[in-house]
Amino acid sequence: MTNKILLKFAKKGINLSPEAYKKVLEAENPLDFTSSLIVKLKGGDFKSKDLVSVSGQTVDEIMRNSTIEKSTTRPQLTQKETKKPTVELKPKKETKKPSSISDFKKESDVKEKYVNKENAEALETVENKKVKFKRNLTKTNVEYDFKIIQDTSKKSYTSGELENLIAYFQSRYEKLANILVKRPELKNYTKVADIEEGQSNLSLILMVREIRSTKNGHKLIEFEDDTGTIPILFSNKNEEVFKEAEKLVKDEVIGVLADKNGDLAIGNEIINPGVMRIPKKEMDFSIVFLSDVHIGSLTFLEDAFTRFIDWINCEFGNEEQVKIAESVKYLVIGGDIVDGIGVYPNQEKELAIKDITQQYNEAARFLGNIRSDIKIIIAPGNHDASRVAEPQPAVPEEYAKALYELDNVEFISNPGVVSLDGINVLIYHGRSFDDLVMAVKEFTHEKNDLLMEELLKKRHLAPIYGERTPLASELEDYLVIDEVPDVFHTGHVHINTHKKYNGIHLINSGTFQTQTEFQKIYNIEPTPAEVPVLYKGKYKCLKFI
Repeated sequence: MTNKILLKFAKKGINLSPEAYKKVLEAENPLDFTSSLIVKLKGGDFKSKDLVSVSGQTVDEIMRNSTIEKSTTRPQLTQKETKKPTVELKPKKETKKPSSISDFKKESDVKEKYVNKENAEALETVENKKVKFKRNLTKTNVEYDFKIIQDTSKKSYTSGELENLIAYFQSRYEKLANILVKRPELKNYTKVADIEEGQSNLSLILMVREIRSTKNGHKLIEFEDDTGTIPILFSNKNEEVFKEAEKLVKDEVIGVLADKNGDLAIGNEIINPGVMRIPKKEMDFSIVFLSDVHIGSLTFLEDAFTRFIDWINCEFGNEEQVKIAESVKYLVIGGDIVDGIGVYPNQEKELAIKDITQQYNEAARFLGNIRSDIKIIIAPGNHDASRVAEPQPAVPEEYAKALYELDNVEFISNPGVVSLDGINVLIYHGRSFDDLVMAVKEFTHEKNDLLMEELLKKRHLAPIYGERTPLASELEDYLVIDEVPDVFHTGHVHINTHKKYNGIHLINSGTFQTQTEFQKIYNIEPTPAEVPVLYKGKYKCLKFI
């Protein structure tokens, strides 16, 4: 056991002084105490140099200032604190808190549902890694109404030439114009080249070309369509339209109502493509959402992720939480399941697994332990072994063969759209959030639900071309949101959020990684190990720390 403890700390780049090591061994449950201590050390204000030799005094201070001394037994799954009544997760009755997963199995009858006499012994050996994959022990007879609605994995035809770029923007304009023209105000819109001399009332569908501020603080925006360009002034005296103008970004397509007096056009109204309210759909099953697991990183929360696996297998949690787990039919992973290789400078110093294939093998070991009646859908993110430019094809089998060998795992592009028993889920990793935050002063990574709402209003997942988010100039713009989804799922920013907008669930699934050095620079506080679940149509968020 002592070697296992030392290895846990070593994997996370932590060295203990003899005094600190003694305190760990004196804990009631040293292994669980080790896991909790690592979380506090990696997730706190400690710098790398502080972890070279952690003192006994540091361990004592952490114990005094937190509940870590209570975590020497395996903690029970907790719900996220929230004011939303639909998110509350309360057990029907008080249940005894298990001291370990094995104790929990003895106290509940859920094991009988998933473990029969023939494979019970095999499942018991999973924790000791004597069995490779739990999900492959038994085949499922569950029927899935699963359809892939949009997958661009094999639809890349760009050669990178200028003609491709022109076709790309023409595709974007035409797709969004077809949405905008359904608005009554734009039904009879005019092309720029067709504006007549002396015409005063303008109804236009335009793409943003350049945004400037005048010396008086007004917005002067140059627009274009496929026939010409036109500058339009948005006055700060018209507060409502000026506020909308401040959210405009380059290359998005909108409708504009304006008054023209001579050579000057004054904008009166901005019309986003937007989304209409969608009707509620009944669900008799549940969907779990993950992203940014970052397996292979030194800051990957392995113990918390193991607890998540135990929960989804109905082997961990109180009565109500197990009830939620029993209803899970789909698991959606929206990118960055591994930390990748060479994603940013000096990344190798922050890696526990320095080979991309081995990272995916480790991911397969975790996902392979999920019960076999859950279908898993995996899309790539910017850390995965897919091309950098969006749309990203599915993670290639060349690097993730172990994942491809698992039953009931489906791979899809980023972005991608799937239908899960009639619930349409738009999966987008969310890299364009970085550009949106830089372009619009009121947006932040922390309020990524507002970013998701804005992308739905714009009906485009990455409207800004040529900035931080690399976009492939395909012959068709696959990042236009053609159909309105029931669920819009993102990740990337490591902060869990949920909002319902016009009947659509906007869900960012957070992370299973502690705060990174990049996030420290920008003061981004992640919400690790918080897992959102759409439980029969209602949003829940479960904590695994």
